Amino acid sequence: MGMLAKLLTAPLLPVRLVTWAAERVLDQANEEYYDPGPVYAALADLERSLLDGEIDQATFDSQEDELLDRLDEIARFRQSRQ
Repeated sequence: MGMLAKLLTAPLLPVRLVTWAAERVLDQANEEYYDPGPVYAALADLERSLLDGEIDQATFDSQEDELLDRLDEIARFRQSRQ
């Protein structure tokens, strides 16, 4: 980039920096939201609650379906990014 182009686009630098920072924040938020680890931990806790008698089978089935749907959503998201 030539010196003239640098001088002409210098006023846009703050906008570019804010855009870059927002993209990094969004990337980090997506990584955390689409991390399957907490979902697997929730499934393990759910099974433990069922085995300990804290919840009944119907509650387990309902919550398990929600967590498995979440895992499907995570898998689709990760596959779409490849």
